[in-house]
Amino acid sequence: MNGVGSAHAQKVVACVERFRGDDTDAGLEKLVIQSWQRCLHDHQLHPGDSIRSAVLDSGGVRERREQMGELYHIARTEMQNLYDQTAGSGYAVLLTDATGTIVHRVGDPTLDREFAAAGLWAGADWTESCAGTNGMGTCLVERRPITIHRGDHFLDSHTTLSCSASPILDPHGELLAVLDVSSARCRDARESQMHAVALVTMSARLVENCNFLRVYRDSWVLRFHVRSEFVGLLTEGMLAIDADGTVNAANPSAVTQLGMGSRADLVGRPVDEILELPCNLIRDRESRPDHSVWPVRDLKHGKRYFATLRGPVIRRRGPRIHSSGHGRVIHPLMPAHDDKAYTLRALMSGGDPRMAYNVRCAERLVDKNVSILLYGETGTGKEAMARAIHAASARSDAPFVAVNCASIPESLIESELFGYRAGAFTGARRDGMRGKIRQSSGGTLFLDEIGDMPAELQTRLLRVLEEQEILPLGCETPIPVDLHVISATHRDLPALVKQELFRDDLYYRLNGVSLTLPPLRERRDRETVIRNVLGEECQGGQEVGIHPDAFEKLMSYNWPGNIRQMRNCLRTTLALCDDGIIRLADLPTEIVRETDEGRVAASTREEGDDVAAAGQEASRGNPLASAERQTLLEELERHHWNITITAATLSVSRNTIYRKMKKHGIEFSEHRPGGV
Repeated sequence: MNGVGSAHAQKVVACVERFRGDDTDAGLEKLVIQSWQRCLHDHQLHPGDSIRSAVLDSGGVRERREQMGELYHIARTEMQNLYDQTAGSGYAVLLTDATGTIVHRVGDPTLDREFAAAGLWAGADWTESCAGTNGMGTCLVERRPITIHRGDHFLDSHTTLSCSASPILDPHGELLAVLDVSSARCRDARESQMHAVALVTMSARLVENCNFLRVYRDSWVLRFHVRSEFVGLLTEGMLAIDADGTVNAANPSAVTQLGMGSRADLVGRPVDEILELPCNLIRDRESRPDHSVWPVRDLKHGKRYFATLRGPVIRRRGPRIHSSGHGRVIHPLMPAHDDKAYTLRALMSGGDPRMAYNVRCAERLVDKNVSILLYGETGTGKEAMARAIHAASARSDAPFVAVNCASIPESLIESELFGYRAGAFTGARRDGMRGKIRQSSGGTLFLDEIGDMPAELQTRLLRVLEEQEILPLGCETPIPVDLHVISATHRDLPALVKQELFRDDLYYRLNGVSLTLPPLRERRDRETVIRNVLGEECQGGQEVGIHPDAFEKLMSYNWPGNIRQMRNCLRTTLALCDDGIIRLADLPTEIVRETDEGRVAASTREEGDDVAAAGQEASRGNPLASAERQTLLEELERHHWNITITAATLSVSRNTIYRKMKKHGIEFSEHRPGGV
């Protein structure tokens, strides 16, 4: 054994021998010494031992991820957001499953060697029985947020680490995973880790809440808080209730806020025995969806809360799979209601974490008079998002007016936006023109492709936004307007501002909050999106289906044109297919060819845990390849991982960028910041 007589080993043994259950010494927490006891007595470890963890191969890691299901994808997205908050401080973000095996890591690639030397890689077992006292393993036992800092670790070899971890629990309180931030070479004092444990705890709660809403997507969810502005945010309480009003599940915040000892005090009880709710609450919301926040009172303590009720995420017929003479056929989701094409909740119905984040932000902003800027590639649904925000707002009865700033000829855009009086110029309409801005007054003005607006019109638009009045061509008296603007672009507006192609003051005026819509290839709910779009394209309620092999092609395709391309593809395919069933032969050639080529390429290499590391390793042996990889990474970073702009800068196609990323092992979702 290495380091048997080290000062740390002697301290561990001495502290365990002196420990009597309540007292602690040397500033150590009780849970640390209790963990040391388990390591010495139960697991037969010694502080001088080497870590004896068995590491799963890439296939084993994939299997563990698949066992975690959708939770893995939810957590992975939040891990990227958490890493963005700690980037540059030497931390990596890690996720273990319920057995203590690391299934994913996000960190600085330049520190990979340090973390690998510490054993912090995917597939490693970090339970106390293998790795001694540590953030992830001890959190599994304690089931609460903890920090294990340097000398708190049991093994000598881990005393340079600092780990802060928080458990992720399911809606019934069972442990699902552990989220952790770790530093391999920490030199700071323990007090400096308070920020780290606070961040990781917040992220774990966010994952839990997203998972709660996913698990109970088919139930009614009552969301509440003592402060109205906190409804829909991290600390809200949530009760999942069935159509009869019986509580099926509660999140930890609900248990705490309602002063209950455990979930068991809530589950199985009628919700109107717990809170004083409006009569016929669920029946009223079924017939008239309402996302408003209203006061409710706790019947036991008389405490007042503010609540909103989320209905089942889109009540649909299906999905169904049945056997017929045509073989197994997958059917789309068929909308049960035709009242509104888009709602905010419909946009997050598949459970994609980034779309869920966008919807939560939008719900909080709908009536706050805050300008919203939507980023996203062409076809990702920016207008659908804008229409959903409008429909959820108090302005929903007023017009929603969409203007595509890239499609209107430059010579006409001024008159289209600002209008003109009768006879303002030769060829003008006899009765003049109101203009899009006046048409949208009291409602919502959606400015699509705002990055393509001519420079001279940017100045006029800024003045309109600031003064809330317009001066049509040929008029001398300004006309007041009531404007709420949502703008959208696929371009990098901050880069355009730096290049002086877009006014900085207009950018700041439009960018009250920015939301990024993920491209279809990155969405975790692709299957639901495909079924939704197919259901919407069905004419006259016709029954349609897809053979599994054709459905697999649709799932595997890269969809460079995103949802718009998918909609056009399915619309055409439905028109051409026989007997309402889409088969492989009905799909466009490019979809079949690309997915086949991707499968062949994937089969020629072993799929490891860290694709980026594999690409770096391959490039090291080839200086030219290494230079190409580094250049591509730099351009992607410079353009915030916007593939369209990167491709245009390098004068290549988008497909070439993706091919080069695959060649060099650059994984898009590992590097690109998620969310806003």
